[in-house]
Amino acid sequence: QVMLVESGGGLVQAGGSLRLSCAASGSIFSTMGISWYRQAPGEQRERVASISSGGVTKYADSVKGRFTISRDNAKNTVYIQMNSLKPEDTAVYYCNALGRIWGQGTQVTVSS
Repeated sequence: QVMLVESGGGLVQAGGSLRLSCAASGSIFSTMGISWYRQAPGEQRERVASISSGGVTKYADSVKGRFTISRDNAKNTVYIQMNSLKPEDTAVYYCNALGRIWGQGTQVTVSS
């Protein structure tokens, strides 16, 4: 069974950067597309970025040009590099695999 563990969240000032990691267990990682979602208080969970097994990436318009998703199959890990952070990026960030497997989330807080 695949399990996902996010890390790398924290408190950062506006304009700063963070890199989140999503570490996966299981031998099928390289065949899985992975997505990053976020959920702010009182808001619906939204997908911010995804990467296919072949490395094709997609981004929400709100993060395009600021966030970069990447994967290292040797480490069973997907990363999201977040630059030029804004207060509205504050949320719990989750990674998702196969559309149904979720990690526990990691909090990102951007102060103004």
